Amino acid sequence: MARKIGSRYTANQILGRGSAGTVWFGEGPDGPVAVKLLREDLASDQELVGRFVQERTALLGLEHPNVVSVRDLVVDGNDLALVMDLVRGTDLRTRLERERRLAPEAAVAIVADVADGLAAAHAAGVVHRDVKPENVLLDMEGPLGPGGAHPALLTDFGVAKLIDSPKRTRATKIIGTPDYLAPEIVEGLPPRAAVDIYALATVLYELLAGFTPFGGGHPGAVLRRHVTETVAPLPGIPDELWRLIVQCLAKAPASRLRASELGARLRELQPMLAGMPALDVDEPGAEPSQEAGEESSSDRSADPAGGGAAGGAVERVRRRGAVPLVPGAKPDSNRDTHTSMRVPAPDELAGGARGTARVPRAAGAPRPGSAARHRAAARRRRVTLGVAGVVVAGVLGAGVWWASSGDGTDVAPGAPGQSASP
Repeated sequence: MARKIGSRYTANQILGRGSAGTVWFGEGPDGPVAVKLLREDLASDQELVGRFVQERTALLGLEHPNVVSVRDLVVDGNDLALVMDLVRGTDLRTRLERERRLAPEAAVAIVADVADGLAAAHAAGVVHRDVKPENVLLDMEGPLGPGGAHPALLTDFGVAKLIDSPKRTRATKIIGTPDYLAPEIVEGLPPRAAVDIYALATVLYELLAGFTPFGGGHPGAVLRRHVTETVAPLPGIPDELWRLIVQCLAKAPASRLRASELGARLRELQPMLAGMPALDVDEPGAEPSQEAGEESSSDRSADPAGGGAAGGAVERVRRRGAVPLVPGAKPDSNRDTHTSMRVPAPDELAGGARGTARVPRAAGAPRPGSAARHRAAARRRRVTLGVAGVVVAGVLGAGVWWASSGDGTDVAPGAPGQSASP
């Protein structure tokens, strides 16, 4: 059902729902637009409305080929809406869920586009604060880039900042998605441009590996890892690309590259990535459905010839690194996850494991402590005990033979000094 948004726009069809509001396909004086209509409780907050109006100039002035431009901000009764360019395509999360991980050349091309968009935003004094695959749109009508990547545009500028009012985010609250939050945000420091670089490097890691470097488990544990753990190496990528990722995931904001530097460095690396296949690693904590070489009943039924696992890849559990903010919540159609979260207390942070705990494994390798690894260890113990048993039996046999032979000199029965019978 169509509805009017202000005096100039009409929202015709819902494209997606998120925790911040609803995105509509709409029409304006200059043609099709995307209208992000914020929740009614946000629209009724006079402080937020004032901040909304104050941000108008900065957001409307942000123009770049890799940024989804905000055309208008509408405040009309209970309606609070951002009117944006309509991008005909999909978001990066959808592609990642379909393909699990991307080839390095395509991943780097997409992240380089986003870095260029961030460079323009940072130059204008705008920090995104919620860079993640859900907020990267792929323009399916644009020209293909390196690795067949569609042009990438960063969207939802200003939404996190608008929602992050003091009333909603006191000292114990933060805004964002746990997997992509920079350590300084977790520690309660104000967000600067460097937080976007950290989040974008996390996105690059996820595009390459299929999971985020510090994700998995309870959101509080994810936040702790950002502060206490170092990123685990990804096998199979060039050292130059890995050093770039590590630098942008540095705990100290000043150690990270600027967005313009990151974009330029990534484009310099693209030639060496041409033709490189996607990595083949398993997410830490994800256990294969069965061990390599073991044949399941489903494999046998699917392969009448009995080829089993040898005739095809063994299906494994596939999990995305990002975790939902609300336990049990179903993902929204546009996966918009702006929400407040509690910052862990210092004693919680200090109690976390230090060092690198989530180490990627070669595909098919069982994770430490998994049932598969326990079974493999049990088999090794059985083999070791079997070999030991053979060795012990051999030693005992040799001892019996030696004892029966006395001093080792054979004496014929009936010889002098010996009795042939007891």
